[in-house]
This record gives sequence, structure tokens and C-alpha cells, in this order.
Amino acid sequence: MDDGSLHELSAAYALDALDGDELKTYEAHLAGCERCRADVASFRETAGALAYDVDLPPVPETLERRILESARAERPNVVPLPRRWVIPAAGVSVASVAAAIVLGIWVVHLSNSLDKQRSRNRSQNAIVSILSDCKMTPAEGASARVCIAPTRKAVLAVDNLESAGPGKTYEAWVIAGRRVQPAGLFRGGAGRRYLRLTKSVPMRATVAVTREKAGGVSAPTGAILLHADVKPS
Repeated sequence: MDDGSLHELSAAYALDALDGDELKTYEAHLAGCERCRADVASFRETAGALAYDVDLPPVPETLERRILESARAERPNVVPLPRRWVIPAAGVSVASVAAAIVLGIWVVHLSNSLDKQRSRNRSQNAIVSILSDCKMTPAEGASARVCIAPTRKAVLAVDNLESAGPGKTYEAWVIAGRRVQPAGLFRGGAGRRYLRLTKSVPMRATVAVTREKAGGVSAPTGAILLHADVKPS
């Protein structure tokens, strides 16, 4: 069993669904894996909240009716456990529902993570495609340049621009005549940062950067920190 598959057992372990060799193997892995310890703690906390939180969103009426009808059709039962503990069947049902929901949350989390990774890969491929065939225009005001492909798609490359700071972001703009369009956000920081502009850059346009509030704005409010004037070839 490789590490990748072991990571995926965190939800099952949190719900006490592992046993035998699988349990021993996972616990040996857990002792040295900070990521899995955090995942297990998170899953257990979620399961507990789901099992006992009375402020959960209301169950859809049709589902609630089916659950109640099914419960009435079954006689009350208890499940004997060691050390003279007993758990009502209803409690087992709550735990089962909580387990199913936790696993569902985990699946959704995994799906979202994969979607984000695919999105990052697509963005990186698009940047490489532009940089492989572009004309470079140096910027003034900071160590930066704009690379514009024949399609007019562009990438802004910025070197060692200080972090935008808490609650702030850098925002790129494409300015053509009187038209000013927001073209992407980035945080800055040490090293070279690449931003694929979300707007095409026509001839004689200017690409500029300002510091704005987190999330960006629809029109510049801060001073222009750097700019690159795109000239005809």
C-alpha cells in the first residue's frame, strides 16, 4: 500500500472503520504523517458536530417522512457492547448518517482539490504557450515585463515585488484609450511571479498595476506602481 492510498484512509480511520492489518498499517503511517493526523482530527470533529449539533439545516420534508415511516416500522433495539455499554439503534443510525455525510464531505473536498489542480495546470499551460511565442515589452516603475502573443493574449512577469500586504492585492489593468479593464490579481512576493492577463492587449495599449483591496475593484483607486506601453511592431 503506497502513501497515496494511506492518505485516503483518514476518513475511514476517524470513523473506526479499519481493522486488522489495514488498521495496524495505517496507525504506523499515522505516527509519522502530520497531514493525516490533521485530517483525522478534522473528520472526527465534523462527525461529532453532525451527530450532536441541533442547529443543522432542516431535512427535506419528503426525506424526513420516509425516515420516520421506516423508524415506526422497526421495533426498538439496543446493541450490546463490552463494558456494559449499550447504544440505542437510533444512535447507531445517527452515527451511520454522520459517517455517510463525513465521507460525502471528503469526496467533495477531494473533487474540489482535483478541480483546482486541473485549473492550475490549465493556467500554467496557457502561460507557457504565450511565453513560447511573444513580444516582450519592459515595464517602468518595477522590474517587470509584459509578453504579448500574436493572438494578443498576454502574460505579466514581475520580479521581487513586495507582498501586497494584509487585505490587499495587486491588480493588473489593460488601458486602451479611455477604456480601463481589470485584467487579473496577484499577491506579489519574492522571486518572479507570472500573471496571465484576463484581457487581450491591443496595440498602443498600456498594461498597468495598482494595489487594491483584496478581491480587486472594477476601476483603479490606487496609484499606478508600474506600467508597460505596448508599441506597434
